[in-house]
Amino acid sequence: MTLRNAYSPLSGRLLDILLPTLVLIRHRLVFQQFLERAIARRYRLNALGLLWTIIVPLFTLIIYTFVFGVILQSRLSGSEGSGDTTSFGLFLFSGLIVFWLMADVMGGAPGAIVEYTNLVKKSVFPLEVLPPVVAGSAVFHALISTSVLLVALVVIKGQVPLTALLIPIVLVPFILLMMGISWLLSAIGVYFRDIQHIVGLLMTGILFLSPILYSIDRLGPGLQRLIMLNPVTFIVLQMRRVVLDGQQPDWVGLAIYTGIAWLVASLGLAFFRYARKGFADVL
Repeated sequence: MTLRNAYSPLSGRLLDILLPTLVLIRHRLVFQQFLERAIARRYRLNALGLLWTIIVPLFTLIIYTFVFGVILQSRLSGSEGSGDTTSFGLFLFSGLIVFWLMADVMGGAPGAIVEYTNLVKKSVFPLEVLPPVVAGSAVFHALISTSVLLVALVVIKGQVPLTALLIPIVLVPFILLMMGISWLLSAIGVYFRDIQHIVGLLMTGILFLSPILYSIDRLGPGLQRLIMLNPVTFIVLQMRRVVLDGQQPDWVGLAIYTGIAWLVASLGLAFFRYARKGFADVL
């Protein structure tokens, strides 16, 4: 039996679910094409084009630092960096990078399939590639924002800790989780269009129930355990450890988080493929 014959469609689908990243590897050319198109489409009608990927996070960093570090300083007096406006701005921005990544994915995923209705009836087209395109676009913008953060660190602190090299290791499990969520939401979005409004409300809760605008140390043990259930919380804390504190991440915690993210990605892909059978009838 040749390798080609051994790789049946059924075994291929099972292998994809066990190793969800194989979908992107197998269809990497399609994924790359649609990812480039998604990024370019976002800025093609703007005079400054891709410069907005730098202007927006830089301007946001300045505004958030002024509002929360200066105007609301008394209310945030217990948070990290509150005695130093610039330090608090870095503290705030490092958390927002993670939140924006998730917000972009959850905001765009429900329409990932609906937007390409013409491709749904083409049985040979790998629809499962489209939801990760949303995640890929979000990662692209997160990397730009991270670059702005690192430049700000050099300007404000004079250096970037070597542990900042571990940023990809911290973000990879979160990206894997976002892939799983994109598959889930994109499939649900075909049948239930109101999911986009529900996601908007959910993201508001995720923002305020995570240690982005405040330090988790301000909370009691009970609230800390509750806040840790937020999928953003752990990654925000690890991002700050490697970028701002110059410490290594919690390796055990990252391993556990990766396992959970892998499970979510596998279940998300399995659900997407199950729901795909009815896409053509609905659209």
